[in-house]
Parts: sequence; C-alpha cells; structure tokens
Amino acid sequence: MTSEQQRVCGEIFLVDDDPAVRDALSVTFMLEGFQARGFADGTSFLKVAREKVPDAILLDVKMPGTSGIDILHDLDAQNYPAPIFIISGQGDIPMAVEAIKNGAFDFLEKPFDADTVVRRVREAIKAQRRRPSTHKSDILSRSFPGRERLTRREREVLAEIASGASNKEAGNKLGISPRTVEVHRARVMEKLNARNTADLVRIVLSESRVS
Repeated sequence: MTSEQQRVCGEIFLVDDDPAVRDALSVTFMLEGFQARGFADGTSFLKVAREKVPDAILLDVKMPGTSGIDILHDLDAQNYPAPIFIISGQGDIPMAVEAIKNGAFDFLEKPFDADTVVRRVREAIKAQRRRPSTHKSDILSRSFPGRERLTRREREVLAEIASGASNKEAGNKLGISPRTVEVHRARVMEKLNARNTADLVRIVLSESRVS
C-alpha cells in the first residue's frame, strides 16, 4: 500500500443484514488498511452514526424493517459529513436512484468487484477531504433563480457542468460515478426548468450575483 493510499484510509461503516456481505466487505477494507465496523440493522447503525462520523458508509438499500431510504431520511443524508454509498442489486437500480435523490453519495451494484469498491470509496473519501479547496467557488457562491431548491450535491454538480466538465470529468472531481452525475444533472435541469446545458449556464451566469 502506497503512502497516498495510507493517507486516505479511515473507518468504514457497513450496514447490511446479510452477515456474509458484511464479512466479505470487512475483510476487503481491512486488507486495504481501513477499519471496518458492521451493522446488521438500521437502528443500531443510526445510534452510532449520529454520535460518530466515519470516513464512509456502505448501506444496503433493502434493509429489513427500516429501509435504506428511511435510514437516509433519519440520518439527514443530504447534510451528513461522510459519503454514503448505497448497495444495490441489478433489480434495485430505481431504488438506488431514489436513494441518490435523498442524499446518498453514489451506489455500488452487486455482485461486487473488491478492487472497484475500494477504489470508489477511496476516491469518495479523497473528494470529501479536499472539498473546500476544489469547489468552483465563484459559481457555487452565486445567487440565481432556483438555487434554494438545489441540494448541496446538486449545486456541486451544477458548478462542474457550468464550468464545462463532462459527466466523467465531473464524476472524477467529485468522487462519484458518471451515472450518478447524470442523475443529479437531470434533477438540476428539472428544478431549474433548463432544457439543456446551455440553459443551465445561462441561468447560473446571467443576471446572477455573487453572494
């Protein structure tokens, strides 16, 4: 493990009712130098997560009793300091998209590729840690019609798009997948009544002011 990898390791919370999934993910992350803590239900997880913020969270979208979506609401995921990845099967993609709309950082599809999971979580942690210095602050600080309807993540995606970044480039900068960028992009366009990227840029830059 390189010195760069060591700097972005930390503690991961794993929330899944399947002990085999928790164990596999725990081993995967611990071999990469992370600390891993597993939770079998949403109630026990929420109690700890409200008192201690980990470096990242992996949350199964289909939890018994309290669903992953409910947990996102209860944790106020839109404003939670750590990135929350939703774990979903292929048939759960609509639910995963709904989770992103409710504050999830990104989603991971089963079956897992260990290297991919660790890489994406590591990138998310790095993006979270460098957030204050990499924002497009001139765009993010602007006041424009509809700004108050956007979540923090949607404003960050909008800043990248308005700066000319592609979905892939925006995803690399923010530590999320291009697919997730597209979900946020669609939400931003809907909320701002924009027909295309040119509309978004016009809305942000025209007749707006720096707060």
